[in-house]
Amino acid sequence: MLDTEALPRMSRAERVATLDAWLAGLLAEAVGGTPPPKPRRGSPPPRTGTDGLALVAVGSLGRRELPPYGDLDLVLVHEGRPEIAAIADALWYPVWDAGQRLDHSVRSVAEAVTVASTDAKAGLGLLDARLVAGDAELAARLRTATLASWRQHASRLLPQLRDLRQERASRLGELAFLLEPDLKEAYGGLREGQVLRAAAAAQVADEPSAEAEQAYAFLLDVRDELRARSGRAGDVLVRQEQRAVADALGLADEDVLLREVSLAGRRLAFIADETWRRTEAALVRRPRGRYRRVRREPLAEGVVRQGDEVVLARDARPAADPGLVLRAAAAAARADLLLSPYTLKVLAVHSPPLPEPWPPEARWSFLRILASGRSAVRVLEQLDQEGLLSRMLPEWDRVRSLPQRHPWHRFTVDRHLVEAAAAASELTRDVDRPDLLLVGSLLHDIGKGYPGDHSVVGEPVAAEIATRMGFSPPDVAVLGTLVRHHLLLPATATRRDIDDPATIERVADTIGRDASVLQLLHAVAQADGAATSASAWSPWKAHLVAALVARVQGEIGGTVVEEPEPVLHPTEPQFTAQVAGASGAVTVGIEDVADGQQVTIGAPDRPGLLSTCAGVLALNQLDVRAANMTVVDGYGTGVFAVRPRFGRAPVPEILADGMRAALDGTLPLAERLRQREADYRQDGRAAPPRISWHNAEVSGLATGIVEVRAGDRAGLLYRLTAAIAGEGLDVTGARIETLGGDAVDCFYVCNPSGSPVDPVQRERVDSALAAATRGGGAVAVGADTAS
Repeated sequence: MLDTEALPRMSRAERVATLDAWLAGLLAEAVGGTPPPKPRRGSPPPRTGTDGLALVAVGSLGRRELPPYGDLDLVLVHEGRPEIAAIADALWYPVWDAGQRLDHSVRSVAEAVTVASTDAKAGLGLLDARLVAGDAELAARLRTATLASWRQHASRLLPQLRDLRQERASRLGELAFLLEPDLKEAYGGLREGQVLRAAAAAQVADEPSAEAEQAYAFLLDVRDELRARSGRAGDVLVRQEQRAVADALGLADEDVLLREVSLAGRRLAFIADETWRRTEAALVRRPRGRYRRVRREPLAEGVVRQGDEVVLARDARPAADPGLVLRAAAAAARADLLLSPYTLKVLAVHSPPLPEPWPPEARWSFLRILASGRSAVRVLEQLDQEGLLSRMLPEWDRVRSLPQRHPWHRFTVDRHLVEAAAAASELTRDVDRPDLLLVGSLLHDIGKGYPGDHSVVGEPVAAEIATRMGFSPPDVAVLGTLVRHHLLLPATATRRDIDDPATIERVADTIGRDASVLQLLHAVAQADGAATSASAWSPWKAHLVAALVARVQGEIGGTVVEEPEPVLHPTEPQFTAQVAGASGAVTVGIEDVADGQQVTIGAPDRPGLLSTCAGVLALNQLDVRAANMTVVDGYGTGVFAVRPRFGRAPVPEILADGMRAALDGTLPLAERLRQREADYRQDGRAAPPRISWHNAEVSGLATGIVEVRAGDRAGLLYRLTAAIAGEGLDVTGARIETLGGDAVDCFYVCNPSGSPVDPVQRERVDSALAAATRGGGAVAVGADTAS
């Protein structure tokens, strides 16, 4: 009897041995309990026992890698057994009765070979065929025949596997850069190791290296622990299971686990990429006759192009030429090629370290790599996988495969930096110092490998690297400034009022009123956003930052930069609606702007007007990203930058009618928002909100800026503005930003009397805001419009 409860707790070897013994017993019982049919006159006597019958495991059981709760992939191979259907039934039903998931088939050797020669996935599974019980000679013939068929039809089957691999990569992403990776199917996962063995079996590639096998074995261990801890069959390393898996594997925490998974996935993906390049070259049919000699084309000193690769020239002397690594990499990147694997190995073994500071030729080569755009990403990955990048930049190890838990980030820290440099290469003509832009983009997040604020701690690290590269002291200082303040422009543009002269002056003073630094910071911000995600650098944010840069440029002088149209400005809208209510006329205008719409709402001034507007917009599935409210002669005008949550453009008539009903009291706004909020999945473990006040850069009517960071939820802006109004403050403007599942909302507030917001009032506002982030607190009371 199979002890199914004990199987998940066993080691892989014990689990496979237990199942093998159990299945062998089932086969013996099935054969013993199924009498052979009576032989026909003149025919040979029927076979008995397991003669001409073999139970073969394929898939993970065939590879002796079966995970907890794994499927049993079995093939019942037969030869001349008329009673095979009865034997199969007697074998499969006990497996199902034991609660085991089963993928089964009954084949003759010829049938198996036919399937393997036409279906790449079936052929891949049969390559792992292993005898569990029965006729060993028959199982050996199956393996020999399927292997021969695989090699014979490799030119047709391997492209099928390649297409499946590309489909998996586009659908599931790269294992190395996912926060919740599919350990089996994601690009660089376990499936990659199996395909590597298949290419080797076809004799078009070498056997997987020891490094590949080590990475593969680690992912197997992670998958086993994941399934054992979660108690179910699943290969996605979800966040809630990462801590338990890390503990089981003896790792410090879930970030260390994710980093090790990333390193293993990157190694498998890198080796798989190289294997597929070799495989596709080997599968190309060459014309009959003599092979033509491959042309060698010089690219740089000691570096030549050979076919589709970059190799060392015959007279190259790696041991005596420290700059050869960067020179070869630059030549490959500029030619949009890759270094040959053998060349990489030679350079890794024989190249001496670069002198410090780097010679100008070495720095120039490194800049040529960064300036190559997308080609640089592939070449730098080659240097990284061979340990050459960390040899030149020891600080790189601190960020290598370092996970970024923010959902906006598509990549680990090191890959993000390389992607940012690639994005910066497209902006080099927009700045006076392209070299500083490229290096600044590559190093802007280097501080994430150290404890503390990454912008602050990254500044001296970047300065040390720049000094080693041979930059002059003034250039080193500029690079340090770029790293220290790379978030200054986007953070200010999205969280401060750029119409406030104090905001512009603060930015100008922070960068030393240096126009060239401003120019570089703008380009670094664009490269950083492009390398993060489309959400991180939307047209909306680009517009805000460009407007801020233009105003700072005007403040500090220098080249005049044309300022984009103001972000929030009452204009002649494209679509309008007006309704009359008990409280007076309500008008709504809508205009298409960058990355969304601008909604202008006019209504008679009253306490809670901004909150009412925010609530009506939230009910209509519109995310507010910025808001300004002005009052003239008792009539309030709110201008809102919005983006439809589900892609449905706002309808002015619907918004106007909703405003009328809310102002007249016929629309229970708070209740409707609570119903909408119930549709949101809330995380009970969410961190508490963070509320902070900023006064230094405020001018005019506003006497304070309050920033709220909290989990996003339906109607949050409505509740926050209502909470502020409930404590007697006016909200004159807002900057709203959603970062994944978190909201970062900044509100410009003032007392109607013009007096400062005192500490006691701040405490009351903080408490009200904290309650609002949890879905409680006052709604739509108090004045919230400027007088």
